[in-house]
Amino acid sequence: MADPSSYRPKPGEIPDSPGVYRFRDEHRRVIYVGKAKSLRQRLANYFQDLAGLHPRTRSMVTTAASVEWTVVSTEVEALQLEYSWIKEYDPRFNVKYRDDKSYPYLAVTMSEEYPRVQVMRGHKKKGVRYFGPYAHAWAIRDTVDLLLRVFPVRTCSAGVFKNAARTGRPCLLGYIGKCSAPCVDRVSAEEHRELADEFCDFMTGRTNTYIRRLEKQMGEAAEEMEYERAARLRDDIEALKKAMEKNAVVLADATDADLIAVAEDELEAAVQIFHVRGGRVRGQRGWVTDKVEDITTGALVEHALQQLYGEETGDAVPKEVLVPALPDPVEPVQEWLAGRRGSGVSLRVPQRGDKKALMETVQRNAQQALVLHKTKRASDLTTRSRALEEIADALDLDSAPLRIECYDISHLQGDDVVASMVVFEDGLARKSEYRRFQIKGFAGQDDVRSMHEVITRRFRRYLAEKERTGEWADETAQDGETAESGETIGTSLTEDDGRPKKFAYPPQLVVVDGGAPQVAAARRALDELGIDDIAVCGLAKRLEEVWVPGDDDPVVLPRTSEGLYLLQRVRDEAHRFAISYQRTKRSKRFRSSPLDDVPGLGDTRKQALLKHFGSLKRLRSATIDQICEVPGIGRKTAETIAAALAQAAPAAPAVNTATGEIMEEEPGTMGSSGEPVRTGAPDERRGQET
Repeated sequence: MADPSSYRPKPGEIPDSPGVYRFRDEHRRVIYVGKAKSLRQRLANYFQDLAGLHPRTRSMVTTAASVEWTVVSTEVEALQLEYSWIKEYDPRFNVKYRDDKSYPYLAVTMSEEYPRVQVMRGHKKKGVRYFGPYAHAWAIRDTVDLLLRVFPVRTCSAGVFKNAARTGRPCLLGYIGKCSAPCVDRVSAEEHRELADEFCDFMTGRTNTYIRRLEKQMGEAAEEMEYERAARLRDDIEALKKAMEKNAVVLADATDADLIAVAEDELEAAVQIFHVRGGRVRGQRGWVTDKVEDITTGALVEHALQQLYGEETGDAVPKEVLVPALPDPVEPVQEWLAGRRGSGVSLRVPQRGDKKALMETVQRNAQQALVLHKTKRASDLTTRSRALEEIADALDLDSAPLRIECYDISHLQGDDVVASMVVFEDGLARKSEYRRFQIKGFAGQDDVRSMHEVITRRFRRYLAEKERTGEWADETAQDGETAESGETIGTSLTEDDGRPKKFAYPPQLVVVDGGAPQVAAARRALDELGIDDIAVCGLAKRLEEVWVPGDDDPVVLPRTSEGLYLLQRVRDEAHRFAISYQRTKRSKRFRSSPLDDVPGLGDTRKQALLKHFGSLKRLRSATIDQICEVPGIGRKTAETIAAALAQAAPAAPAVNTATGEIMEEEPGTMGSSGEPVRTGAPDERRGQET
């Protein structure tokens, strides 16, 4: 634990101006980012008597080993820089909202020639209009199904659209009148775009215009005794009204606003957001966060606004944002929101009327979300704690293994040998820490030797990182060893950017997928590196037995044991991650082509060559003059291509392993590399993967 007085800046060093500050720990990792109107006044609060600090603030300042700051011109710039640094460094002591799901949006791809209506999740894309978010994808599909009667916009994928255009036959929706079928030219691109614009107008709340227009057309059809057309229009009106009923009017003045409510206790806070467009609730979402510092409701609201609008622009930021408490000061936040929108934004606390009543509803949702989160977390935490305690007891560990790393080897009959490393912290997968390895020390199939190599490489990098940060005094790393990402141990790891490195943290337990031989190899690798404070075990698939180094008999955990269940989850995740990497490498190898080695030959000219000759076999037998006939291929390039194909051995014929039949190469059956696609049964080609 550090003494804050040991790194407290000298009087007069801290400027009395707006800025952003960073606390770093002894290993130079950024652990907290904050902003201040006056850096001098704000930082002075952290260096008072520890007894007067909030417990979590006290934990932060005693974990830190240094503080630094950056001066900016205005509080708005400080707000922007704080948001950027929190995104970049992911500091452990900052407020971080955990969004428990990727909310679905109703999206219209207006950037395409024929706009498409679909469900989208994740990051927003340019040229796409979004409506929502919705709580469930089925709610979007129900709404779209009703609206397609009136606005028959395309909903099919690009592949279905192209296939329909090629065959001249629309899909089922085109036959039943729920798509205008632009794929077969029933409507022009301009007419289809008008339908998409009307669809978007309706979704933004301009509903009465279309209802009145359809009612007028229905009346005219009835007067002209076109009763079938009048009946269709009546059904269209009912469909629109039914779609409107799904979002009841909550604000009579057709307001566009976001309402944010916060429910909190001493440890955690839940945030709920209602998105109101055209007076109707169009979407809802929520987050939960740990309160890692003494923070007010206004500050929680400020962080929520950064999370919600940090990457939004234009109409995605509404004209009005209603909150339970205003940030202090409120002017920079309001100015920042206006900059994101491009026009003025009203940020205020509702005092009376419909907006205050709706805010109370949002507040109740936030309170329920906090209660539900605490109930789930308590249950999950109890189960995970019991599992870790059972593992510690079974393996005779001094304490529960809060960080577990698991390794697995995967290959296809000795080819493309790879390994995976997955990480579980506090019983939960930490996917940002996953790593994968390509076996380099030898060729062929040897799981035991592969495991020894992977454990050695992983923990050699850990020792190198300890040496770099001063935690390890001995010379343990081999300068020049290259990691999978291309960084070099002992050289490029010296970058001082505050981010945790790939292999910076040691586990309390190493789990290997396998039995006694794999466990012995892992233990031997650690012993050779002089590491004796990390436990090792293996989980054999056949009987789910737990093996420990040096024991002739395995440890048998009860089948109902939470500890065994956690070890199985860790092992299965490592197996999945290893196989996915191995399959990726295998597919790349299958797609490789002798043309890849021709310098200056890009994908466009490769495709032109294969299209001209029909197959790589025919290209290989072509003369230089014949190759020169391909557009874009000069004589020098043709000579290089012919030389490369002459040096490369021809691919072995594809064999159907079920029948033994040799599959002839035919035009039109080539992969993207130009090699023939092998059409045998995939399950029989796959082989055993370990």
